[in-house]
Amino acid sequence: MTQTAARSPAIAVPAVTRWVQLLLGLICMMAISSPQYVWTLFTKPLQTALGVSPATLQVTFSMLIVLQTFFSPFQGWLVDRFGPKLLIGVGTVMSGLSWVFASYASSIGMLYLTYGLIGGLGTGIVYVGVVGQVVGWFPDRRGFAAGVVAAGYGFGAIITTFPIANSLASVGYQITLLQFGAVFALVGLLAALGLKAPPRTVETAATQGLSTAAMLRSPVFWLMFVMMTLMSTSGLMVTSQMAAFATEFGITKAIVWGAAALPLALTIDRFTNGLTRPFFGWVSDRIGRENTMALAFALEGIAMTLWLMMRNDPMLFVLLSGVVFFGWGEIFSLFPSTLTDTFGTRNATRNYGCLYMAQGIGAIFGGPMASLLHAATGTWTSVFGVAIVADLLTAVLAIAALKPLRAAYMRRA
Repeated sequence: MTQTAARSPAIAVPAVTRWVQLLLGLICMMAISSPQYVWTLFTKPLQTALGVSPATLQVTFSMLIVLQTFFSPFQGWLVDRFGPKLLIGVGTVMSGLSWVFASYASSIGMLYLTYGLIGGLGTGIVYVGVVGQVVGWFPDRRGFAAGVVAAGYGFGAIITTFPIANSLASVGYQITLLQFGAVFALVGLLAALGLKAPPRTVETAATQGLSTAAMLRSPVFWLMFVMMTLMSTSGLMVTSQMAAFATEFGITKAIVWGAAALPLALTIDRFTNGLTRPFFGWVSDRIGRENTMALAFALEGIAMTLWLMMRNDPMLFVLLSGVVFFGWGEIFSLFPSTLTDTFGTRNATRNYGCLYMAQGIGAIFGGPMASLLHAATGTWTSVFGVAIVADLLTAVLAIAALKPLRAAYMRRA
């Protein structure tokens, strides 16, 4: 196995089978994407209805991400133990019902319980379960396959952003949550019913991977954990707060190409955030994981700097937001494929569950703490500064630290 992309022997199952599994996994991911990616559209009506501060409301979003990620090792074990059809099906239903239940929430505590707790646990089961499945079905194209299903988590919100925005304007947030939540639960469940665990013939390195406990003793894992935390923090600062800083920049009332600037930017963001995952996964299969990380992470840092500098131009705000997300979303294809390349497929779902906890830590820094930093400094410029530094630092770490450290580990292994 090389220090770049892992190449495995030919796969001894019908090709159509694994592509069907990839498609079903993609649909499951699309069904759970809106709770995270359209959250920013609900913040203002929820804050008004519940009478809470922005920082208090953002705890809901952080709970969603933290519970989605911090329980993922256990959720990965459940998927391995009971199979993807049952567990991922349950997860999609929980994710959709979290919106249905949240539509009846009359207090911030009820919102935490429904949108945050139930939604976080449900989306976590689906996310870690689907990613763990496809790296087993596609050992020869791990970066690309992980990128495709991770793209569903970004692409899914593309088709819902404008409908949800329009529904909020016409019928309010409660009916919007109720109707869309029911649809998400049904679509996700139907897709999950066709999922199958990858056969042993696909898991070409099934007996060669490290146990989860052994992986947790490796410095390579912890360096990757720190890097993913930094990138998650940077991206979630933007994802969770976009409506707030767009208001400060005077963008929310602007019209670009005949559409409201903020929903248009969110739609473009979902597209680029989805496109980047299979694209950079495919690139990393060819030029190496760390080289691709350095390229993509630096791109986000540069794009975010330009975004801040051009923040008063509505058209550039919309366009550069797409570039920023193109430089961020690939973490969900690069990190799981790099992890599986390094530590094997035997415990891939549980192992990625451990790494995915970095997303939860990023949610804490990217949600309430970003709001608190804005409140302390009085400007979103300080928040952008932290995000830019995190992007550029992680790009450097990919080449200067992860690449030689992982190469040394692979030589010993």
